[in-house]
Amino acid sequence: MPYSSAEWPARSLLGVVAPEARRELLELGVPARFEAGKVLLTEGAGTRHMLVLLSGFAKVTARVENGEESLLAVRVGGDSVGEMAALDGSPRSATVTACGPLSALVVQPAALHALLARRPEVHLALTRILADRLRWANRRRLDFKGYPAKVRLARLLVELATRYGRPVGDGTVLGCRLTQPELAALTGAAETTIHKGLRELRREGLLETGYGSTVIRDLDRLREIGDLAPGD
Repeated sequence: MPYSSAEWPARSLLGVVAPEARRELLELGVPARFEAGKVLLTEGAGTRHMLVLLSGFAKVTARVENGEESLLAVRVGGDSVGEMAALDGSPRSATVTACGPLSALVVQPAALHALLARRPEVHLALTRILADRLRWANRRRLDFKGYPAKVRLARLLVELATRYGRPVGDGTVLGCRLTQPELAALTGAAETTIHKGLRELRREGLLETGYGSTVIRDLDRLREIGDLAPGD
């Protein structure tokens, strides 16, 4: 598993909240396990529970007007999914599917609301995460119009490494393994273009791809290609 219960990503819900609040949050949920391909949440459904992912990773998808499925984001251990329906009771806005064995906690809305009332710092953390996701979606839309495909790919890889990466040797391994079609969907590029871009980045020594892993070897150089400032 990319992450154990002791090392959730710093920008995830479980990574952001203080230890005592994290303990309370973990005590609210009922453990559940999902196998690869299992749907955790279904777009349009009226269910209202939130899931807190403990390990593994999932993809978030939605149907566009022509009926095709669009990949919106990925979520890993430490992240929450389904929080919007839990907060406002609206139908699910997307489908969440396990991309391998995944463990999670099922948190019912009443329990979540009670926690947020007594732990305003958790409420603030969840609000910040939702705002961060909205900014991420807005950046993706702007990237589609403002940058060529290789630059968009570099920007996406930097963001995934920053959010979900963990140090390994002289590089950073991504906490989730995305296929080329999934990378193409997230960058708004053709799959053949992504294949070419990955090949060029490998040839330049910036990343390595293998079965089940992607390792960023030169994050600073990848930032330069992505037209990102240091630390972005």
